[in-house]
Amino acid sequence: MRRRLRGHVRALQAYAGGSTLVLVALLTAGMAKSNDKQRIEELTVQRLNVVDANGTLRLVISNKDRMHPGVIDGKTLNRLRPVAGLLFFNDVGDEVGGLTYTGQDVDGHPRADSGLTLDQWKQDQTVVLQYSEEQGRRSAGLQVWDRSDTQRLSDLIDRLNSADAIKDADSRTAALRAVRASAEPSYRRVFVGKDSDKASVVALADAKGKARLVMKVDADGKSSIEFLDANGTVTRRLPE
Repeated sequence: MRRRLRGHVRALQAYAGGSTLVLVALLTAGMAKSNDKQRIEELTVQRLNVVDANGTLRLVISNKDRMHPGVIDGKTLNRLRPVAGLLFFNDVGDEVGGLTYTGQDVDGHPRADSGLTLDQWKQDQTVVLQYSEEQGRRSAGLQVWDRSDTQRLSDLIDRLNSADAIKDADSRTAALRAVRASAEPSYRRVFVGKDSDKASVVALADAKGKARLVMKVDADGKSSIEFLDANGTVTRRLPE
């Protein structure tokens, strides 16, 4: 009887030991596999988030239905953003621009927009490479903007979110317009591209956004250089 009992105990010990060794082997193999680089031939997703090792969001690749609405200082805009593309985020988690695009047929006419934007620290875009088209009129070019040096964009987010939550459409529109009007003004300083009149243009503006030098080649080939004052009056034109 004792011999039989000892045999059962030894069998149980052997089984437990063997099971432990198998479990350790499986865990080790699983850990090694998780650390290996994997190659995926094709991947279909609606949105892909890229994060740092500490979890900070750095890049979003998304369709138009799941695009990130934008965030600064931990404050997220409460809005839909129906564009597909990529959004960039800096080391502190602020959105800092991206590459987005959209295009659709509206009543038989194309409406399209695409752009690469680079945002100023705690502000909106300061460099823009953009194409847009609506009602048969197209423009494309490089823009450089002046943004506020003192106001953070996050200062407006709470008020924008509150205004956007208003149910009455007219009241909501008026509230959003009032919040945007309270923001410190931004001015476009440089445009290099083709305008909606099919003219090639280089336009340089002063710190108030007033055009002061405009070089242009019209669609018919006529070229000109204009110097303007702060009121928009042409003070000199070449050729005369």
